[in-house]
Amino acid sequence: MRNPYEVLELKEGASQEEIKQAYRNLARKYHPDQYGNNPLKDLAEDKMRELNEAYEQLTKNSNEQNNYNYNSSSDLDFNSIRMDINRGNFSYAEQQLNNVSNRNAEWNYLMGIINMNKGWHDAAFNYINTACRLDPFNKEYSNTLNSLNNRNRSYRQAYYGSNRNNSDFCDICLKLWCLDSICECFGGDIFSCC
Repeated sequence: MRNPYEVLELKEGASQEEIKQAYRNLARKYHPDQYGNNPLKDLAEDKMRELNEAYEQLTKNSNEQNNYNYNSSSDLDFNSIRMDINRGNFSYAEQQLNNVSNRNAEWNYLMGIINMNKGWHDAAFNYINTACRLDPFNKEYSNTLNSLNNRNRSYRQAYYGSNRNNSDFCDICLKLWCLDSICECFGGDIFSCC
């Protein structure tokens, strides 16, 4: 692995605050969700893995020295939860989120991502929408919300489009039945039942 300071574009000996800030900035820049179906998404995923490893290495060393308490609701907790989500460890990430008392924009966003991976799209939408309301200028949150909206819109169009065909069929049947009833009133019959 490369030098974690180089990966985070920092000078050796940077403070924990500088490490956190560099990680946040680079994570926003390289988060794979921003790339959609772009061919660069694979490169972004690799870069994000590298960033997570570097951040984990630098904060782990510092946390061992400082005997850091992981039950606080700092950004560091959210970053470690992001790493768990990136590894696909959703149940552990959800447990960690449930232990965080600060239900801010990041908390809602991460809970939304976990719900999206569970296939619970309505809950995911609600959490991510809340994250966007709490932090309206966060591009990562708004891009994810737009992606969910587009997914929901195409699902609804497919669903309601298929129902529309069924309603058209029912509409035709109703019109034929009415036409037959009117004809019978005047002594005619379109469909003979008996």
